[in-house]
Amino acid sequence: MQLTTKGRYAVTAMLDLASNNTGKPITLDIISQRQNISLSYLEQLFAKLRKASLVKSVRGPGGGYLLDAQAKDISLTQIIEAVDENIDLRRCKGASGCNNGKQCISHQLWCDVSNQIRIFLSSKTLQMVIDNHDLNPSEGL
Repeated sequence: MQLTTKGRYAVTAMLDLASNNTGKPITLDIISQRQNISLSYLEQLFAKLRKASLVKSVRGPGGGYLLDAQAKDISLTQIIEAVDENIDLRRCKGASGCNNGKQCISHQLWCDVSNQIRIFLSSKTLQMVIDNHDLNPSEGL
């Protein structure tokens, strides 16, 4: 599996929102500038994140976005899945008929690897990533 920019940018933007949480909404323009992500791309991602109830929007002057839950309660899997990112390495995407109607020889291997990735990402929250960054700032956020 190669996590596309959609998943990486969604996680990065959510980390930015969580790590700069002052209780006041943050505009996508600010996140765009801080993280060097296209504003129009962020707008698309945040529409999906809002629909998944991971963020809430505040309209009007001083508006922007806030987390809709505490950073310690939002897993990376929730974010990645909210933006329709796939964590499945199987070429057949579970149909198991990718080899002329039969299950390919590596089907179970990719099932197991996909499951391990899902378990790992589900075990990590925004807060855990932020805390790790604070302990090891030279590794980047």
